Amino acid sequence: MESGLYRLLGSAIGVAAASDTFAQLQVAPALHRPVTDTVSRAELAQSLNMALFRDVTLRVPAAAAYVAEQRRAGQRLSFDHGALRTVAWASGALPPGEAAITRVLRPLGFALAETYPLPALKMTGRAWCHEDLPEDIAQFFVSELHPERFSSGFQAAVTRVLSSSRDPLSPQDMAWLEQLARDQALPWAAALALLPHLIACFDRQHGLIALEDYQALLLESAEMAWIATEGTAFNHATDRVADIEALASAQRALARPLKARIEVSASGRVRQTAFRAAQVQRQFLHQGQVLSMEVPGSFYEFIQRERVGGELDLGFDAGNATGIFKMTAQAAEAC
Repeated sequence: MESGLYRLLGSAIGVAAASDTFAQLQVAPALHRPVTDTVSRAELAQSLNMALFRDVTLRVPAAAAYVAEQRRAGQRLSFDHGALRTVAWASGALPPGEAAITRVLRPLGFALAETYPLPALKMTGRAWCHEDLPEDIAQFFVSELHPERFSSGFQAAVTRVLSSSRDPLSPQDMAWLEQLARDQALPWAAALALLPHLIACFDRQHGLIALEDYQALLLESAEMAWIATEGTAFNHATDRVADIEALASAQRALARPLKARIEVSASGRVRQTAFRAAQVQRQFLHQGQVLSMEVPGSFYEFIQRERVGGELDLGFDAGNATGIFKMTAQAAEAC
């Protein structure tokens, strides 16, 4: 019997892609609900997460190889969290900073779990955890860069880059999100129409940028330079694993581009490593012409979490996050 979740995801990314993604990921039994008159916020949240997970695996060759390998072995992955970057600055038609994303997360049932200052990066990270199924629906780690902590030239470049940003959500979409926040469910027609626009929020919303602006940003912040080319696309998606040491050894044996060090939280309960970012071609404006250049794209992460009093430690660690963020820097090989 077709579940509501399968129908919803298939409508957004296609039946073949949905079947593929279901074969790759663990999905909690509570989300395999038969089709009814409405779509719950948990179903919408899970379908969004699955679409964004698939997007990362298509954009990161090492992730695609790893996911295919696990599927051949009959293993489904546990999607732990996805991460994205925002800028606390005027952004054209978009709300500034994390507000462009949290206006989507809150109606879907996500709540702010913790705030993580990232002073070395001049950023703030915030974890958003689902209220209905916190261990089963992947969290969002939303970081926000603070341009006011950088030079005036940097700030001017940020303004120029973000000024052309468009808003992928229409007034009707916002009305549906308000209804979802109120009722914790939507009628099918509304859910089917809304989901593709929610997916579109996790992409680059601004137009072509000047190479000189990109270079100016890169001098002061690899993270802002990344945002300039990639926007609010998932910076990475993360697989929750049982033994990260064994995982790292196996991936290194396959010559995959894995981080040299495993990051360990201050508590010792959260351990993380990652593949280095895929290199992607992006276009820039330079002296009246459009040119293409290779820059860091997204990456794929692994996390091991321990239990505390029977509950999974769903927290993050500022030190771990700072180390993992280096995966999109040009010198990631040293991490």
